[in-house]
Amino acid sequence: MRASELRAILRGRDFRRLYATRLTSQLTDGVFQVALAGYVFFSPERQTSAGKAAAAFAVTLLPYSALGPFAGVLIDRWRRRQILVWTPVLRAVMIVLVAALVGAGQDGAAFFVGVLMLLGVNRFFLAALSAGLPHVVKREHLVTANAFAVTSGTVIAFAGGGVGYLLRGLFGAGHAGTALILLCCGGMFLLAGLVATSLPRGVLGPHLEEAAPQTREALGNVLRGLVDGGRHIVRRRPAAFGLAAMSFHRFLYGVILIMTLLLCRNRFADDADAGLATFAMMLGVSGAGFFAAAVITPLVVRRISKQAWITVLLAAGAACLLLLGTPFSEPLWAAGGFALGVVSQGVKLCVDTILQESIDDAYRGRVFAVYDMLFNATFAAAAAAAAAWLPADGVSYPTLGIVIAAYAVGAAVYWAASSGTRDSAIA
Repeated sequence: MRASELRAILRGRDFRRLYATRLTSQLTDGVFQVALAGYVFFSPERQTSAGKAAAAFAVTLLPYSALGPFAGVLIDRWRRRQILVWTPVLRAVMIVLVAALVGAGQDGAAFFVGVLMLLGVNRFFLAALSAGLPHVVKREHLVTANAFAVTSGTVIAFAGGGVGYLLRGLFGAGHAGTALILLCCGGMFLLAGLVATSLPRGVLGPHLEEAAPQTREALGNVLRGLVDGGRHIVRRRPAAFGLAAMSFHRFLYGVILIMTLLLCRNRFADDADAGLATFAMMLGVSGAGFFAAAVITPLVVRRISKQAWITVLLAAGAACLLLLGTPFSEPLWAAGGFALGVVSQGVKLCVDTILQESIDDAYRGRVFAVYDMLFNATFAAAAAAAAAWLPADGVSYPTLGIVIAAYAVGAAVYWAASSGTRDSAIA
């Protein structure tokens, strides 16, 4: 990541405002995720099995992934700046209701529906951030801008997880303590909406005058809009292959994350609080890998294509799991988490940029919303698949072997499929 290029990006006033909006919201996401994980997976009153973990991920991820196409059509129709202002306000209202359920000790259908709605609304927010970025950054700076903004957003989400862990220690791990943490999240969401008001109303688009007439008509019909967006992706082969690579990696990463959760809860620690601390450490180490990817990726893709870098990263996923994962020891598993953090964020940065470069602005909201849908649906599918055979302590050599082989084969298949669509490295 060149310092001069980063300085040029940061000189953009609207970029700084969009970036501040991202950081405020994703810091809150980290606090919320720790509160949720602590309540569902690391509560002293509950035991976590692979089946329970899969059920929780399916309830919170799979249904709202179906909102992706609907969110995309609306993001291509509404002012994206207004989405960034009002979705945090809506989330703040919803989180108060969820906090009331948690305070009452509820963890049934009503609780998961509330969580579903909170996370579903966030699809609008995240897709609007990605679709709006090309409006505040020059095209030649997109790789670096993605590396800086997306990765620092991820890192601050990890920092938010640390804040959530500290609040858990302050308020307690019980129902009342978790409810208080959630109320703190509500105030932080309101702050994110306030920061977004600093953006000019029309700066993030969409510019519907650039759309073909049939596209403007499709905005009025969600299903037609989805089909229209799908056809657009098919015509952009780099985007289609990028989405396939990200979905494939996300599935494998989901299996490993479920294994990590079970290892931390039932193998690497003796009780729920120690398990949460271990899991937080694993996430922190993985977050460091995300940060490393942000530094490395812009430098690498100036010398090789983004498609080549994705191939290298997928192959590296196989190598690091083979070397560091097979002993199932805590220090080596943490090192593997760092390496997979580099792989995960490096692939995402490349795919984000490929989509931003190859998708017309009138379609970006729909494409990024479908991207989010695939991102979460494949993870939920991984959780369901892993639950079918993972033991309670997460140790499964056959599962790990399948993931290693899949990463290696996936790297070869992606490299062959992307032949002819590879971009030129920028010197």
